[in-house]
Amino acid sequence: MNVGIIGTGLLGSSIAKRLASSGHEISAYNRTRQKVEELKNFGIQVTDSPKNLANNCELVITILKDAPVIEQMAFGNNGIIHGKHEGLIVADMSTISPISSRNIAKKFADEEISMIDTPVMGGPSLAEKGQMIVMVGGKKEIYEKCKTVFDSIGEKTFLLGENGSGHAMKLALNSQIAILALALSEGIILAKKSGLDPIKFLEVLNSTYFKTGMSINKGPKMARGNFEPSFFLKMMQKDLDEIEYTANQVGANMPMSKLANEMYQNAIKEGLGEIDYTGILDYLEKLNK
Repeated sequence: MNVGIIGTGLLGSSIAKRLASSGHEISAYNRTRQKVEELKNFGIQVTDSPKNLANNCELVITILKDAPVIEQMAFGNNGIIHGKHEGLIVADMSTISPISSRNIAKKFADEEISMIDTPVMGGPSLAEKGQMIVMVGGKKEIYEKCKTVFDSIGEKTFLLGENGSGHAMKLALNSQIAILALALSEGIILAKKSGLDPIKFLEVLNSTYFKTGMSINKGPKMARGNFEPSFFLKMMQKDLDEIEYTANQVGANMPMSKLANEMYQNAIKEGLGEIDYTGILDYLEKLNK
């Protein structure tokens, strides 16, 4: 398919490269031009507006910070809707509230453009290997028209229901991840404060039923103070805002996610927003000094 990517951050650029290497014709747009220029080296066409990108693509994938930015790219000057044509599909791979997603999908429908939400689990490295998990909200028949694209980046896809269902699932999962990073951080801190080697703590943990992908893959980096970002701490905090908003809207009482949000907000105030989300350990260690 001819696929357009709007938003070429860590994840967006990795997905663009994967799709290009899988035989799809890829165009890309990013508000900050320098973030998209290097994609030319992978045979990806760089466009100057969402309008022109949409005009030349069958599928447009948005991977953006939040709902206001999506709305700007979709409905603003030179937005997606100004490049609409018959059969155009928009797939939102951002992490936003399902309430916002349904509102955006309705606005697209009013313009006779089909939208599905397709958030993913897995970072840039899994995207480039085609090993992501894709969660889909929206009409099944719309998803099936562009199934080959998502099969190129994902090893498993879940069709979850109406628009917003994918985003609801993504937020439920990200609440687990944020809290797990805090729990793993506190385990490392307690081990160190007790005179134990944190790497040995991880070795024991990873020998038990309670091991996780995070404790196996990121735990050793955390223990060594390596917080090279695969997902920025500031973005995890943004997702916790979305979780808190969604919980309030649907009547879910989530005190642990709310507390986690406070911790991540404090970490950002300490200047830690640009490191990996597991760098919450760095913030907690500062509290222990």
